[in-house]
Amino acid sequence: MDYQIAIENTPETIPGGTGVLLLHPSTGETDRIDTDFLKTDTDHFLVISTRTTAREVKQKLDHYDVDESKAEILDTLSIERGYSRRSTENVHYVSSPDDLDGVLEVTRDFLEKTDGKRRISLDSITEMAYYADESRVRDVIREILSLLDEHDAVGLFHLSKGVHDEEHVEKFMGLFDAIIDLDRDGNVNSDFDDV
Repeated sequence: MDYQIAIENTPETIPGGTGVLLLHPSTGETDRIDTDFLKTDTDHFLVISTRTTAREVKQKLDHYDVDESKAEILDTLSIERGYSRRSTENVHYVSSPDDLDGVLEVTRDFLEKTDGKRRISLDSITEMAYYADESRVRDVIREILSLLDEHDAVGLFHLSKGVHDEEHVEKFMGLFDAIIDLDRDGNVNSDFDDV
């Protein structure tokens, strides 16, 4: 199954099973790319948020006119920050961004119980690596990528290139078939040669 990808300087479509790495500066404006990715050619999507709370994710979706009825959100911050939260049908919580098993479980459940065209946005690998060991984070990213492949879904994974040293950035890049590189001025370059 092919998915349209309405992001400048990228191919028109990508095949199911593709994971896309979004490299961006630490102050980069990624919301536009993220929401364009989520609202195009999609039946259901999951936002794994390690950087903002579910409430902030909903505000972003609303601001960019993304259909929230298609959304599920995994909030990894609220509990750690001391907000008491109860999961609902569309909003899930794990204890913190380094609860990698919890993140994987919610992702697997989402893909198993939905059908049609599914997308996942993980915002961001950088925050996960801040809380957890980078090699453990790479392992969980590998597992999520393999779930995308198994379920014919696609994903966009954020990584702030200024925060990690070059060696770690390259190790993360090596996991992905497709790279979108956003510069400080908002220009987009991409490499989809392996897709």
